[in-house]
Amino acid sequence: MTDFPQDYETFDLGDFSLQHGATLRGAQLAYKTFGELNPDKSNVIVCPTWYSGRHWDNEWMIGEGMALDPGKYFIVVPDMLGNGVSSSPSNTPPPYDRARFPHVTFYDQVEAQYRLLTERYGIKRLALVTGWSMGAAQTYQWAVSHPDMVERAAPFCGASKTSIHNFVFLEGVKAAITADAAFKDGWYDEQPEKGLRAAARVYSGWGFSQAFFWDKVFLEPWDSPRLRATLQFSSLEDFLVAYWEGHFLGGGPIFHERDANDLLTMLWTWQHGDIGATPGFDGDHIAALSSIKARLIAMPGEKDLYFPPEDEEYASQFIEKGEVRRIPSVWGHFAGIGDNPVDSNFIDDVLKELLAGEGGLG
Repeated sequence: MTDFPQDYETFDLGDFSLQHGATLRGAQLAYKTFGELNPDKSNVIVCPTWYSGRHWDNEWMIGEGMALDPGKYFIVVPDMLGNGVSSSPSNTPPPYDRARFPHVTFYDQVEAQYRLLTERYGIKRLALVTGWSMGAAQTYQWAVSHPDMVERAAPFCGASKTSIHNFVFLEGVKAAITADAAFKDGWYDEQPEKGLRAAARVYSGWGFSQAFFWDKVFLEPWDSPRLRATLQFSSLEDFLVAYWEGHFLGGGPIFHERDANDLLTMLWTWQHGDIGATPGFDGDHIAALSSIKARLIAMPGEKDLYFPPEDEEYASQFIEKGEVRRIPSVWGHFAGIGDNPVDSNFIDDVLKELLAGEGGLG
């Protein structure tokens, strides 16, 4: 796929061995930076991408006067392995192409990013790691994998361990994609469009809350910071087709095509998210949480259907410098995507407060 902006750099990971045993040869990590690295390399912020998202989908968080101000900070937005920009099923040559692309964990994602930061830039401390959804999971993973490096962390609308309920939701997305005969067990020559449209419909009932649909927020104009556009939908069906199917299939200058195998690779990563699987913790999720040294503010969406605030409040009690701020929104999980200025401002205000305070490492 080449329909997206070619405005990024790549880091050669070489033969990159993954946690589950495979080795990606000639692996590439794509990323984009904003701002300048200061002389003592103390102004670094990492902002990982989310499920199906690419680096440009995080740019709504970055700007003059915002928490992630490129005039103050050196901001690195790394593309996840599997997202279609970094090494992925859609761009990897045989034998690990398409359906043979190996399983990638959040631990793998962060180790690739760690190598970028340390080997290319010589960075030893991170002022902040923050991200939405799968970006939140990577934020937790950073804080566990490299506790002496991460000073502050702000995961929003995400979790340190994928719940069983969340796993089941994703099974529905997976089933929708793979049920299309055109999918051909992952060896398709053209995208399984019916499967992707079905996946969009499955996702549409989970991304936003019941209150969002009850209040018919989808009929209101959206001044989306992320898309730099005002979105207006004329009916529920228009919303489902234009926004949701457009998101998965691509829709002109706003949305960019997603590859089915890429989506399934990221889905596997998400389903198996668990910081307890970090080497050295033997599956002990609580011990992994307790190892976090960063000052951490989690921001769950008040009405998120698969990352409910209660889960984050449970996890926070095991983090010495952890706290929770609920995003007071009917937008559910998508309170964190950057399409609603009110929620985006809430997140930005918390990030400003976190950055203004002392770090968590002491």
